[in-house]
Amino acid sequence: MVRERLARVEERIASATSRAGRARPEVTLVAVTKKFSAEVIREAYALGLRRFGENYVQEFEDKHPLITDLVDAQFHLIGHLQSNKTRPAAELFQVIQTVDTEKLARRLDSMGRKLEVMIEVKLSEEQAKAGAAPESLGALIEAIRTCANLQLTGLMTIPPWSDDPEQTRPYFRRLAELGRKHGLPNLSMGMSHDLEAAIEEGATHIRIGTALFGPRRKD
Repeated sequence: MVRERLARVEERIASATSRAGRARPEVTLVAVTKKFSAEVIREAYALGLRRFGENYVQEFEDKHPLITDLVDAQFHLIGHLQSNKTRPAAELFQVIQTVDTEKLARRLDSMGRKLEVMIEVKLSEEQAKAGAAPESLGALIEAIRTCANLQLTGLMTIPPWSDDPEQTRPYFRRLAELGRKHGLPNLSMGMSHDLEAAIEEGATHIRIGTALFGPRRKD
């Protein structure tokens, strides 16, 4: 089942990159496996996927012992990181996409492990959304670049939910503008329902769960 879904996702990516005049290797597919089992990660890995996104540190702690042999898999934390979870996060993940404060950056740096990080940017007015304000990016970027163990590569954002990709397109465009302004090449944006708009606006990383694995279980 995952094989067929992956083929459809790849067709969508190919169409979007073609329309945007981009090459397929410019877009990294991050398979979002939150609430899916280690067996699902293994199935996706067997199909060639190597980048996986998880939202919750504790959930991934439970899965991790079952997939330690997937040596070239790279795991991205794409959910909000509480400061009291920085140690396990630094041990489990190679990429933290949701750094949003100087305090969090320094705590991650103090763990002594080399990590790739992105800054989560809050572009919506929704109170529930995390992220750094666009106007604070300059200072936060400067602070992260003083952290010896952190490699800052880009920005990520989560727009307000909409079934209409054209409603989220302006948020993608805004993140791309901020990336150019601050010289950060990677842009993590776009999910199953709006990946085409994200790619057309410059996404380098798309976070795809439902389109690959189907609906998640409800807790």
